[in-house]
Amino acid sequence: MSLRVVLWSALGVILILAATGAAWLLSLPSASLSAMQPAIDAKEAEATLAALKPQRRERPLIAIVGINDGTETTDYLMPYGILRRAGVADVVALATQPGPMKLHPALQVEPDATTAAFDGEHPEGADYVIVPAMMRDDDPEVMEWLRSQSAKGAMVVGVCAGAKVVGASGLLDGRHATTHWYSLNELRKKHPTIRYVPDRRYVVDRSVATTTGITASMPMMLTLIEAIAGRDKAEAVARDLGLDHWDARHDSGAFKFTRPFALTAIGNTLAFYNHEQLGIRLEPGLDEVSLALVADAWSRTYRSGAVTFAAKDGAIVSRDGIRILPDQVAADWPVEQLVPAMADMRPAKALDQALRDISARYGARTTDFVAMQLEYPRTSQ
Repeated sequence: MSLRVVLWSALGVILILAATGAAWLLSLPSASLSAMQPAIDAKEAEATLAALKPQRRERPLIAIVGINDGTETTDYLMPYGILRRAGVADVVALATQPGPMKLHPALQVEPDATTAAFDGEHPEGADYVIVPAMMRDDDPEVMEWLRSQSAKGAMVVGVCAGAKVVGASGLLDGRHATTHWYSLNELRKKHPTIRYVPDRRYVVDRSVATTTGITASMPMMLTLIEAIAGRDKAEAVARDLGLDHWDARHDSGAFKFTRPFALTAIGNTLAFYNHEQLGIRLEPGLDEVSLALVADAWSRTYRSGAVTFAAKDGAIVSRDGIRILPDQVAADWPVEQLVPAMADMRPAKALDQALRDISARYGARTTDFVAMQLEYPRTSQ
């Protein structure tokens, strides 16, 4: 075979791939469709609170569970930080195995205990189990533990694509549910008896709750706090978070896989030569919810990754007690590659500021790309 034939054949393959890719891009919608959603009916809101009320302990026990390699950053840390600052329940962060947890897409933490140690200390089980998204939906230890906790009477709350983990455990069969917009088709295909509920940030059906994308765990946790301790306590925590209002209202149509989303992902990935490692200084008492949201956002640009650093090795204890391990030991970081300081530590405001900083550094399309991944309804926050 001559070199000319090989070259022409290679060119033909390239052209076919390019044409296929172009056809795929053109098949995607050019934009998502937003629509104003009506207020949540009072009866629906009351029914949600009634379903979430603790059934056993006066002071509930809440367990947040994850795998050691690949549990979603904000899904794991935001419920922990919000519930701990509320002070209305005993909250423990669990992993399936001993040792640190490498969260995705950023941060490393030391959990409070393993699931086995938790079972030994609390054989009667938790009142609530929070299930974040995980890189592996079918971890056998997680699935068995969730089924065991549910059988003991726990309310299971699947945050974001944690619904896929809950679904794999068989706990969503025949129930109403929601999940992150990107995972919805997969969830429904694998579990056809699930009854999807659109336009709701969280859905509660008997002993299982699910939420839409990453940032939905904020209103979900506030609603859980309200069910446990009343509206006044939930409003006080919301003010501390920098959140003006919350409810289950959601515009599902605003979150779709669009052509701009795909083009931004492709373009930012191809700009790998400009990929940045942006430093976040760890200091004792930092707000773990703000840290999770900001590190998560900067690590989803496809142009940058967030790296934590501290002057000494060893865990740094956050505001509400989670132990965060620095990725690197360093006294300082190049100024031009430091994540802008979180001047307003209130998490909702810290996320808004991070998105503005991302826009200034990489442009509005990358900001939209990040917000879409976080399923963050900026216009309603």
